[in-house]
Amino acid sequence: MRTRAFPLILGCALLSVLVLDTAAVWARAISGGSRGTRSYSTPASPSSPSSPSSPSRVTPPPSSTPAPVAQPQRPGMFGGLMGGIAGFALGGLLGSMLFGGGMGGGFGLLELLLVGGAAFFLFRMLRGRSQPQPAYAGAEGRSASSAEGQGWSSGGSAATMEVPAGVSEIDRGVQHIRGMDASFDPDGFVEFARAAFADVQEGIARRDLTAVQDRLTPQEYARLQAQCDQLRSTRRTNRIERIRIGQAQVTEAWQESGQDWVTVYFAVSLVDYTVDDPTGSVVEGSPTPVDIEEYWTFTRPVGPKPWRLSAIQTA
Repeated sequence: MRTRAFPLILGCALLSVLVLDTAAVWARAISGGSRGTRSYSTPASPSSPSSPSSPSRVTPPPSSTPAPVAQPQRPGMFGGLMGGIAGFALGGLLGSMLFGGGMGGGFGLLELLLVGGAAFFLFRMLRGRSQPQPAYAGAEGRSASSAEGQGWSSGGSAATMEVPAGVSEIDRGVQHIRGMDASFDPDGFVEFARAAFADVQEGIARRDLTAVQDRLTPQEYARLQAQCDQLRSTRRTNRIERIRIGQAQVTEAWQESGQDWVTVYFAVSLVDYTVDDPTGSVVEGSPTPVDIEEYWTFTRPVGPKPWRLSAIQTA
């Protein structure tokens, strides 16, 4: 009898712990949702206070281009000493042919020697031209400065392309979004996200998200509405008051699978507690302000279309 009772008691204890733990996180809009391929990655941290609150157009700094350096020119086929000898030999051959019997006189010993010498010197010149040339200091200086200005790394045996200085991943993401929606403005988007943050919290407090359904993806609406339904079924109300958004900043922007994605970091002070409806007693949290940090990710099909909240992550 004891053997059968022990598993039952253990199961009840675990269920009680799970229920209590779930009740502990029924505050505000709980974390969850989808961030595309970044769903299981940590969102990018906000920049320092000295950095701009939103990405801006990046202008690469002017790079100092050194004055062109004249490259030494290689002598031509008939230049230099060997060219002179070869020219002399060929000239002698032609003269012998023209004035030593014409075309019908045939070749003598002198002609054969001249032809052989000309062929030898010509072979030597062609062989010398095919050998690799040493790098000049002026050419190396221009290549290094060009690589530095264009964001190329010339170290090692193979060149690798790096991110140009001053152009961050978020700047590139914003430029990609603007490629299909030129009116996209990160600062204006932050204001939209601020309003969504306050309105969603108000909907959680009312236990009804109908008023903000058009700003939530269908999956996120179902997830958060389930939280509201759970609060109602347990006859509890989540009170969210005195919301003060201290910082709101775009920290990620990217495109994937035909979707635009933007993540906004929030540093907020608010009062967050849960009360029991029949008694009015506080069952979770406290009526004193707390500081929270969260990342809210919004998405839409590429182009000038409405944004919808798709995920919430706690920092």
